[in-house]
Amino acid sequence: MKLIVGNKNYSSWSLRPWLLLKQLGIPFDEECLSFNDPEFKTKALRTSDAGKVPILVCDDGTAVWDSLAIIETIAETFPDRGVWPESASARAMARSLCAEMHSGFPALREHMPMNIANRFPGRGWNDAVERDVDRILGGWSSARSRFGESGDFLFGTFSAADAFFAPVVWRFETHEVELPDFSRRYMSAVQALPAMQLWVAAALSEKEFVSMDEPYRTHAETSDPA
Repeated sequence: MKLIVGNKNYSSWSLRPWLLLKQLGIPFDEECLSFNDPEFKTKALRTSDAGKVPILVCDDGTAVWDSLAIIETIAETFPDRGVWPESASARAMARSLCAEMHSGFPALREHMPMNIANRFPGRGWNDAVERDVDRILGGWSSARSRFGESGDFLFGTFSAADAFFAPVVWRFETHEVELPDFSRRYMSAVQALPAMQLWVAAALSEKEFVSMDEPYRTHAETSDPA
């Protein structure tokens, strides 16, 4: 298989399937398309009619786009890797949380974009973002209290739900959102994943400034990632 992704510092949608595949030990080739590449759309359209990343190219050449569709395809292809929680009730909740994340929280997305290399304390906070954050924390708390007894992740052991919320972990980190202790413990578990560490290292090595993903800086203000 091959997974086509965007810039690792910014591409929250790409992080999800990449993290899932890497953390579960599923082998794949990787192709990275820069958002600054004037041929980005053309290159993406060669594989997917949507012209966006991520794109999973299966062994038979079938292209799957959209992070949620990719994760479901991975679950079908590798049913023994624990993509979703084992129990039916936990799977139902995990899928619901992923779908809600996939389609919701527009204020958080707009005002607190993922930016692994930088910190913007308090930037982007408003009432709409606060409502999004409260709902996310509610979902995390419910999953942890009902199904998290076997480990540090939302459903105990690492699953697609954690891959789906990994970009949120970094949004909270980047913008230094004040959070309850339980969520900090969960975020630490996600950040400590070996696959997450690999993604972060790659993000920190990138030198590109993507203006559409940088609402709080100009190119002149950029510096080497700390």
